[in-house]
Amino acid sequence: MKITIFYLLLVFISLPLLALSVEKKVYIVYFGEHDGKKTLLEIENTHHSYLNSVKESHEDARSSLLYSYKNSINGFAAKLTPDEASKLSKMKEVVSVIPSHGKYRSQTTRSWDFVGLNDHSWNRAQMGDDLLLNAQYGKNQIIGVVDSGVWPESASFSDVGMDPVPKTWKGICQEGVAFNKSHCNRKIIGARYYVKGFYNVFGAVKPSEDYLSPRDADGHGSHTASTATGRQVPNAAALGGIAIGIASGGAPMARLAVYKACWAMPGKPKSDGNTCMDEDVLAAIDDAIGDGVDILSLSIGFNEHSPLDQDVIAIGSLHAASKNILTVCSAGNGGPSPASLANIAPWVITVAASGIDRQFSSPVLLGNGMKIQGYSISPYAMNQMYPLVYARDVARLGVPQYLATQCQPDTLDPYKVNGKIVLCFIGQGRNVDKGIEVSKAGGVGLILANNQDNGNTIFYDSHFISATGVGYDGAVTILQYIYSTAYPTARIFPVQSVSYTPAPFMAGYSSRGPNHVDAHILKPDITAPGLQILAAWSEASSPTKLPYDRRSTKFNLYSGTSMSCPHVSGVAALLRAVHPNWSISAIKSALMTTGLYRESCNSICFWFGSFPAY
Repeated sequence: MKITIFYLLLVFISLPLLALSVEKKVYIVYFGEHDGKKTLLEIENTHHSYLNSVKESHEDARSSLLYSYKNSINGFAAKLTPDEASKLSKMKEVVSVIPSHGKYRSQTTRSWDFVGLNDHSWNRAQMGDDLLLNAQYGKNQIIGVVDSGVWPESASFSDVGMDPVPKTWKGICQEGVAFNKSHCNRKIIGARYYVKGFYNVFGAVKPSEDYLSPRDADGHGSHTASTATGRQVPNAAALGGIAIGIASGGAPMARLAVYKACWAMPGKPKSDGNTCMDEDVLAAIDDAIGDGVDILSLSIGFNEHSPLDQDVIAIGSLHAASKNILTVCSAGNGGPSPASLANIAPWVITVAASGIDRQFSSPVLLGNGMKIQGYSISPYAMNQMYPLVYARDVARLGVPQYLATQCQPDTLDPYKVNGKIVLCFIGQGRNVDKGIEVSKAGGVGLILANNQDNGNTIFYDSHFISATGVGYDGAVTILQYIYSTAYPTARIFPVQSVSYTPAPFMAGYSSRGPNHVDAHILKPDITAPGLQILAAWSEASSPTKLPYDRRSTKFNLYSGTSMSCPHVSGVAALLRAVHPNWSISAIKSALMTTGLYRESCNSICFWFGSFPAY
């Protein structure tokens, strides 16, 4: 009898503990659109009433609420148990309950000339002789960028010569770490940050990793914002003076509204990318709609294939569309795999990435007089011949050959490498790390060779020593030379910008169709420059974003559909300035059906057009 009572007491004691141990996660409860009849306070109270109906106390209901979406999107984000989420999902007013899968990822001196924006090549019957002038460079259009924040000191965000902030603007300049109201101006007219979802999963933002404010510690947000709407900056260049020229956004007189919803991943290098939680992104979109942006630019995406009613960017952009706000999104960097798309909602412009007619040449001169084409953005020059070796032949004793061939860490023998150029093959690990291994062993230069699978694909890396990358065919030629002479030598030439044809060409990393949710909707919609684009950068970051890279630069070359997306955002702002009465569908249609004729190649060599399953 005593044993039975003991077990009953144990069960009664355990039940509340079990209830407490049920894992809570963030869910977004979505009701659709507001009817416009309630105040913001009434909306928040209504959201609390739904939480009260499934929570045990008012205190629990209030503490569980992360965001109440009140501007256009009707819904809230809260910490719920699966049972609480299930109860809410059964209510007739609820459209959907979305678990926060959380981890959206954050996916130019020449590109605007290449697409013809600066040379009167747009359709003159529609736009006049010059789209930029006719649109007054996007004057008073407002582009909202949801990303990792902004580096406000960049010359790309100067407000010199700009008119006062439009009276229609309803946004704020939210202060935080290393960011105050003085960092907003007539260019950056608004700045906000969203961290509640991040905090719920990862805890507080570490000062050593990011700023708890709209300030950009990464570079990605500043790069995308300046590509869309950066001012014209003369003599801008990447580290080492590479790609020097006038850096400009597509709509340099448009206004910028910053919505920081993407944060550094704790304990990981910035090169691994940012993370953007669903609930934070949706809060940013909701505020942007209420603030009065004209264009939303999101260079972020989620790789999982979610139906549209479970996709917060699709939901948020649908509400933006109802207010005639155009949303432009990156297609993702999952190529060349098929059906690798992100952001497939039919009401957004989904942007793929393509190359332009510029490459960064850094040839290799061999001791026999043969020149092998190479490509690089390494800022370090070499002005003489040096001994040349193959990494496999200068490995440390006992190191497997395949590791030495790839210049893996601690594989090279300093006695054999000192003062030499080393030929390494691409493989495991970062390309930049291979140059570090060569430098650590005393090498003066790196020739990074493609393997047979990579062929002649071009890889650009900002190495710490003189370095260049060669295709597989070039690598074979260099190896044949090394083994044909007793004292092989080589020189790596400094980087030069060179013209390239044919262009454009699709970037290998650009995500492809078919649309995995609805194959009847062709995606991506459009392609734009996304390969080695020069734009503003965070001075709290480095060109490689690696923790041991202490270099700093005001402008950086970066690649991805993240870079192609703001190209379209900028042009969309120009079209909207010229045609303020056009619907967002008309703007999307105009972009997708416009080809630019260029005399330099006697053909349509850049195409804003449909790009289905590639």
